[in-house]
Amino acid sequence: MNQIVNNNYCKIKPLLLLLPLFIIGTIGFGLFLSNSLSVKGYIEVNRSSFLYINHHVGCYPTVVYNLTQAGDALVFLSLLSILFVYTPKLWEALITGSLFSLLFTVVIKNVFSIPRPAASFDNHTFFIVGERLAASNSFPSGHSITVFTILTVLMFAFMPSNKRYKVGFYILIILTGLVFAFTRVAVGAHYPLDVIVGSLVGYVCGIIGTLIAKNYGFWQWIHNRKYYPVFIVLFFVCSILLVHRIMERNLVVYYLSFISLIITLIKITKLYVKKTS
Repeated sequence: MNQIVNNNYCKIKPLLLLLPLFIIGTIGFGLFLSNSLSVKGYIEVNRSSFLYINHHVGCYPTVVYNLTQAGDALVFLSLLSILFVYTPKLWEALITGSLFSLLFTVVIKNVFSIPRPAASFDNHTFFIVGERLAASNSFPSGHSITVFTILTVLMFAFMPSNKRYKVGFYILIILTGLVFAFTRVAVGAHYPLDVIVGSLVGYVCGIIGTLIAKNYGFWQWIHNRKYYPVFIVLFFVCSILLVHRIMERNLVVYYLSFISLIITLIKITKLYVKKTS
């Protein structure tokens, strides 16, 4: 499986960055033309679409609250932890892409400082699922960046070789990501443009992570089983954090992530013991 990922990553070119960057530029230019680059203008241009999506999707709180957890790196990466054993090259890209997504999220949020919907609209006019978020860090959606960073890395790692299936696979991954991303609007945490731009930024981060994993060997040491204790400790800590989440919110998605981590811990512990014995 790791060889399949390696072969697919060899096909990735920097030109893939042009389309998402072009779309981001087009959105920015559109906001400029509509005089919506100010905080007030940005909120107003999102108002009607935010209320429409939130009203029609936010009425399913259990579903959207579970789905929106995919934007939590702890949850999503824990679900994928078992791939660490079989496709370490994939995890090289995931780690690098996630670091870039964290950097871009922090920088862009601090630059724009857009108040979240709960700080801008009457809270009785829309659904708020889970914690009420009202800080000035709405743009872009960090959850959307995380989701698309991870899904982009997965998409290029497992892209089918058959051209007939490539388009369908690509569309499936993108639509799945958009479903996860727009739950941020459904729970009342973000505006639609926060999610759209966040998804594009995440796509860029995923490509950057993949390109770096392809061309450089910063994380090649994770292939070596003698370093497995580092990840055994890391995954164990993540398991404890997920137990804490389960005790707090008791969501199905947390159980799935926890089970995946336990299976991974058992697997890599056995491999490490086998190596040292």
